[in-house]
Amino acid sequence: MAHRIHNYTGEKIDVTYDAGRCIHAAECISRLHSVFDNSKRPWVLPDAGLADGVAATILHCPSGALHYERKDGGAVEPIPEHNTIYLAEDGPLYLRGDFTIVNGVGELVVNDTRAALCRCGASQNKPFCDNSHISIGFVAPPKVSEPQMTLETLDGGNLHIETTTNGSLHITGNFVILDDEGETVYQGTDEWFCRCGGSANKPFCDSTHVKIGFIAE
Repeated sequence: MAHRIHNYTGEKIDVTYDAGRCIHAAECISRLHSVFDNSKRPWVLPDAGLADGVAATILHCPSGALHYERKDGGAVEPIPEHNTIYLAEDGPLYLRGDFTIVNGVGELVVNDTRAALCRCGASQNKPFCDNSHISIGFVAPPKVSEPQMTLETLDGGNLHIETTTNGSLHITGNFVILDDEGETVYQGTDEWFCRCGGSANKPFCDSTHVKIGFIAE
């Protein structure tokens, strides 16, 4: 999967934008409209705001479509201390952390710190969300049916995510699952997550993808 990366050059900070991963959450526009204005072309003007503000705004982009590179000696994009998977009600899995995504034959999809992953099964941009969950009326609770916690919060480290062919997401490494209120409801190190949309045990896989003939390369 290859997307065209748009580059916006500034004096103190450069911005990159992957249009294929944008889900139009509009965090950038609402937080720093002087820099991010989709009514203009180009729609990103890095020098229209302070570099610190541009960087801080980009870190709120939930899909990872936006990234930055400082040219003024400012801090590089931080790697979150913990790997978190946020369950959006009736929506995608929002990942934050230090993760690598590979496809079913082991090819690298992306190394990143932010992403929105499809769990409705309908995205045309798998494994990433493209807002298809809205058009198909996907329903998924922002909870885990059987919360499971350890006594201590798991450390971060690299999270490995495999998008298995015609199957689920296999996630290995330390992670925590957050509900819609940002509360930790589950901690794990090796789990299979549903991405066909049909599991009765969301967010986890229950092999429904086999029964419904789910197809995802």
